[in-house]
Amino acid sequence: MKPFKRIRSSKWLTNLYVLIGVFFLVWMLFFDANSVLIQWQLRQEIKALEQEKHYLEKEIQSDSVLLRKFKDSLEKERYAREHYLFKRDNEDLFIIEYSDSVNPSEF
Repeated sequence: MKPFKRIRSSKWLTNLYVLIGVFFLVWMLFFDANSVLIQWQLRQEIKALEQEKHYLEKEIQSDSVLLRKFKDSLEKERYAREHYLFKRDNEDLFIIEYSDSVNPSEF
């Protein structure tokens, strides 16, 4: 009786509709232009782009606050002094570095 079961299962596997269905399923999952792998890669790319968008929106917010501050000329001068070490002609500029802020590879 076991040979009949084997013949029945092989008959099921050799059915034309089953073979075409399996071929179609494998084709759609792996080889098609819209395969599962490509869809997964596109979703990963969308997530990365959304993170970049969120980061850039925060940067735009901080830059817009800074631009509002720069409408005052005294604020421009203060920013230039603090970040770019600008000074007036009759001033001396002293830079104090602490031991924890110095790069050890410089020595």
